[in-house]
Amino acid sequence: MKKPKLRELGEAIRAVIKGPYTTKFPHAPSVPPEAFRGIIIFKEDRCIGCGACVQVCPANAREIINDLTKRVRRNIHHQEVCVYCGQCVRYCPTEAIKHTQEYDLAKLKKEGYDNFVEQELAYCEICNKPFAAKAHLLWIAKKLGELAFANPTLYLTLQDDLGLTEEEAKKSAIYRTAQAERGEPGAYRSDSVRILCPDCRRRTYLNEIWGY
Repeated sequence: MKKPKLRELGEAIRAVIKGPYTTKFPHAPSVPPEAFRGIIIFKEDRCIGCGACVQVCPANAREIINDLTKRVRRNIHHQEVCVYCGQCVRYCPTEAIKHTQEYDLAKLKKEGYDNFVEQELAYCEICNKPFAAKAHLLWIAKKLGELAFANPTLYLTLQDDLGLTEEEAKKSAIYRTAQAERGEPGAYRSDSVRILCPDCRRRTYLNEIWGY
């Protein structure tokens, strides 16, 4: 390096005039760059509870829990485990997750780092088990448009959300479930036009077509 002493002298003069190149945090806020990956938050009105963020998280900082008591699906983000890689932000199909400019995560206790969003669960009308978030089914149905009418689970969920499902139809579905539990035969293909989980949908079609 040519003339190192002169370079060091120049750095010293600039430091005297401009002051040290340090931030005043925590006494004064430090403005991060625009692309800074700060604290991650949910946009609750956009989350559909699909679980894509859980699948792509390399740090296992995300978790999906079905709360059967409240009948909701809870999407949890464990901030204390997160490495802020941004994979969940990138691959969220509805852009329901975003980075903020906030970076101060320091706390005196381990609790209080989790943030979460809840979505109503969709239940199968045969096995009565939750299989998806209702918001997820609605999002798929709206994405498919008229093609959603090829799948009874999708278009029935959409019609129910629009208030187009008649109460008598719901009562009939409950009656058919009780009838099946008693081992009584129902009308031909009566189970097809119902909100079903993938397993019950497959068994229903196999039974109607092949008899098993």
